[in-house]
Amino acid sequence: MKLKLGLPKGSLQDATLHLFSRAGFEIRVNSRSYVPTIDDVEIECLLVRAQEMARYVADGVLDAGLTGQDWIAEHEAGGGAAVTPIADLIYAKQSFGRVRWVLAVPEDSPFKTAEDLRGKTIATELVQVAGRYFADRGVDVRVEFSWGATEVKPPVLADAIVEVTETGSSLRANRLRIIDTVMTSNTQLIANPRALESAWLRTKVDNIALLLAAAIEAQGRVGLMLNVTRDRLADIIALLPALQRPTVSPLSDDEWVAVNTIIEERSVRDLIPRLKQASAQGIVEYPLNKIVL
Repeated sequence: MKLKLGLPKGSLQDATLHLFSRAGFEIRVNSRSYVPTIDDVEIECLLVRAQEMARYVADGVLDAGLTGQDWIAEHEAGGGAAVTPIADLIYAKQSFGRVRWVLAVPEDSPFKTAEDLRGKTIATELVQVAGRYFADRGVDVRVEFSWGATEVKPPVLADAIVEVTETGSSLRANRLRIIDTVMTSNTQLIANPRALESAWLRTKVDNIALLLAAAIEAQGRVGLMLNVTRDRLADIIALLPALQRPTVSPLSDDEWVAVNTIIEERSVRDLIPRLKQASAQGIVEYPLNKIVL
């Protein structure tokens, strides 16, 4: 059997391939092909735009795929069949975090709230979700589909936009001001409900979810090992911000123990000198690919 897996083509592609690499999968993409190769004979990959992923998974063309909660919501708001969420994978194009779809207007416009846009034109790719946002507030607007470059449309081609952002830098560069958040989104691994009726496919999808989540959990963290005498162990433990608790193991010399822990990488440069001052020896920092919680 093979799992038909959809990978997001476009802005999420590089981040997704990097995540799979950290999870232990080698995926190769030919610039002229939408069919990547993967070093797992039980998986067939296909590159699909994130905007279309939910539809193809819901229709059974794909057994599973990765796409944003935003495009799942857009698919279902438009009447599409439901998909089954398998795992929240908190990563985006530029960072390991969530993105926001925001309602933005020109900096010098008089608009302060969504209600101020009554009767106005809103440009967005997320038409169904944006339409529902205004409908829930009882605000009658015209929501138009934008084929891209949405930030440049106000004030000539639209009065406001609903656009995705990670940092807000593109909106600021185009002199736009955020007045509300329409929704937050992160990548999800989704599956076709009928495909999950196969025990083999369910296990395969769950295993992929486990490895991807473990790779995300390890992002920005490192392992730290050191040796210390038992009489200074309490001082060392007090300095360590552990993921749960440090592992302490006896050494061949009964007066010494080994300490192993996981910490945020950004704290290492300040922590190692303090550990050395507290009599730690043999301090080793090592990278992590996966953390399974």
